[in-house]
Amino acid sequence: MKAGREHRIPRSDAAIGLLKGLPRAKGLDVVFAGAHGGMLSDMALTAVCRRMKVQAVPRGFRSTFHDWASERTNVPRDVAEMALAHAISSKVEAAYRLGDLFEKRRRLMQAWLDFCAKV
Repeated sequence: MKAGREHRIPRSDAAIGLLKGLPRAKGLDVVFAGAHGGMLSDMALTAVCRRMKVQAVPRGFRSTFHDWASERTNVPRDVAEMALAHAISSKVEAAYRLGDLFEKRRRLMQAWLDFCAKV
């Protein structure tokens, strides 16, 4: 991760089922391999959006999640911020924050899935 820390990501049962059904590239420990093997670049999703002529950018996906979490849920801000892997700006708070709120983030991500599935 950009912040130099491991970031565990909770997945819903639906996401796990989808991921298990994807073909895997031999010898690569990634879910979505780049065209030449290895990880996708940080611009891969942006390129996909452009090719699909979608008027969105990946940063907007994160912003939408942030707005939804703050406006439509009662989830504490810390949980949403951790779901987005945002770094804690206060060095004191960061020193004391040893957990990753994994179960709370799991419930948040399930609520996000439920919200997105309503479309």
